[in-house]
Amino acid sequence: MTLHDLPALNASLNALATGLITAGFILIKTGRREAHRKAMTAAMAVSAVFLVSYVTHKVLMHGVHTPFGGTGFIRPVYYTMLLSHIVLAISIAYLVPRTFLFALQGDLVRHRAWARWTFPIWYYVSVTGVLVYCFLYQWWPAAA
Repeated sequence: MTLHDLPALNASLNALATGLITAGFILIKTGRREAHRKAMTAAMAVSAVFLVSYVTHKVLMHGVHTPFGGTGFIRPVYYTMLLSHIVLAISIAYLVPRTFLFALQGDLVRHRAWARWTFPIWYYVSVTGVLVYCFLYQWWPAAA
């Protein structure tokens, strides 16, 4: 594995986190609390590994920017999605651990109240993380 493989790894981790978050949501809606706890713990762990890998990639690339190669209508679509992804990803760094903390403390009322906000934001960030990868590296890579 090289430094240039990290974006694909990161997208894979985001996709896995999306699957785990989806499973956790379905499990809690069907009353399977223990399975929900395991799925969400795994989602948090995968997201933590993603964050370490993402920061490692950015640090080792020394700020090298990956340009977006799309033109026309898709360009503002991409940048709007990217901006919302970045802003919400920053919030997730606080929301997810806080929501987990309430669950660990057994404060399920606050956990549920926070999860109503945390879940859709985390889900959006996870899905758009994969889309950002696809936009940059698969669908509209900048000309070499």
